[in-house]
Amino acid sequence: MTATSHAIELLQVAARAADSKGGTDLVALDVTQPLPLTDIFFLVTGNSERNVVAIASEVEDELIRAGAKPLRREGRSEGRWALLDFGDLVVHVFHEEERGYYQLERLWKDCPVVSIELPERDTRE
Repeated sequence: MTATSHAIELLQVAARAADSKGGTDLVALDVTQPLPLTDIFFLVTGNSERNVVAIASEVEDELIRAGAKPLRREGRSEGRWALLDFGDLVVHVFHEEERGYYQLERLWKDCPVVSIELPERDTRE
């Protein structure tokens, strides 16, 4: 079993939203094999508490605009690690230090990576 097309569509919305707020180190993992309750873990890093909150807020807002319903959210007010559960997609927005400490990529290293497509940036500034 692999991630559904719906989960991949939600991932692309979330990735664009995270990127628009300066999120870095975007990684998506197909966790359908070990976790029957969700399809994709999306991991993103913010460079400060304020940035983590801004990324999480933008991702949540854009996913809701796309028709997704949030099932659960945790940690956003602290700005260290926000978790947004949208059923097929679970978004983890980490502060740099927490991302290094928890190393979810290492924990889920056997899961396939899902490709993320971001719009190209204009570098002529």
